[in-house]
Amino acid sequence: MFNAFKLTNLFYYLIILIIMIDLRSDTVTMPSKEMKQFMFDAPLGDDVYGDDPSINALEEKASDLFGKDAALFVPSGTMANLISVLSHCNRGDEILLGNKSHIFVYEAGGTSVFGGVHSHQLKNNDDGTIDFDDIINGIRNDQDSHHPISKLLCLENTHNLCFGAPINSTYFDKIKTIVDEHNLKLHIDGARIFNAAVALKTTVKELAKNADSITCCLSKGLSAPVGSLIMGNAELIHKAHRIRKSLGGGMRQSGILAAAGIYSFDNMINRLEEDHENAQLLAKGLSKIDEIKIDLSTIHTNILFFNLQNTNIKDEELIIKLLNNNIKIDSKGNRKFRMVTHYGFKKNNIETVINKLKYILKK
Repeated sequence: MFNAFKLTNLFYYLIILIIMIDLRSDTVTMPSKEMKQFMFDAPLGDDVYGDDPSINALEEKASDLFGKDAALFVPSGTMANLISVLSHCNRGDEILLGNKSHIFVYEAGGTSVFGGVHSHQLKNNDDGTIDFDDIINGIRNDQDSHHPISKLLCLENTHNLCFGAPINSTYFDKIKTIVDEHNLKLHIDGARIFNAAVALKTTVKELAKNADSITCCLSKGLSAPVGSLIMGNAELIHKAHRIRKSLGGGMRQSGILAAAGIYSFDNMINRLEEDHENAQLLAKGLSKIDEIKIDLSTIHTNILFFNLQNTNIKDEELIIKLLNNNIKIDSKGNRKFRMVTHYGFKKNNIETVINKLKYILKK
């Protein structure tokens, strides 16, 4: 005879046996058994004192990969971007950035809140770029006291809200000419820069060569549980180190987290191509559903967007019905949805997602 305790345990085990397909973001990735063991075995020290060997090894590996003097480990991509901006700008300075950029849309206005830095938004194209003329015309100098002074251009690669588009180094070559001519610095939000490198069949060093600072995220496609990195010259990283401390980002035996980043660099970069292939296959399947509108030409990496059409189902209703079928996706509102493929999403999950969507939308 079951007692209450046994019944509770039974329900618990039934719940964890349910396989949830989570396509909301690549941030939902979980560290593998091998990564967790690597973290467990990591040599540790006090990173605030600079004594953590795993942190030091990760930062050295990152600076080598990106072709920069130095690197700094920080808890999150948002903090990485904030520290980078504050390392380049003083209070009252201006940054130029895209109107769909992560820094502008998804980082709680941190550059303004913590740095008093003014943001000047420019129109993002569908491929994540900003027109050169728009950048040049948007730059403001110290000749007119009515205006803030432009100090930094922030770009994003790949670009999250622009279909996960990768931006090639030729574009950044021209950008470098512009920022040099106008005495600006260039920061690249490279949260998914390894996706860009894999898609473009190049290296992150090539994509980073023109940047005065660049970030990368370890906890998206690279599947580490926590962390991002900032790369730049020694002077910038020295300044960034102090700002990290002032923001509460200094951590002690954080090598246990850095170890996951080392494992990711060594084992998780090349497999990103699998995520890109799965995104293509998933998009092709979605395109065959009458109630879904998707542009296959926009699928370059692991991010895809689609819109509902020819159906009365509401956005939130679709989210709930998918959740009831153990599938999670991201609603962007106004009939638009996002899916992101990743290490935890396998090729055999594609047919399940397609069939469940067909069933829900036809019902």
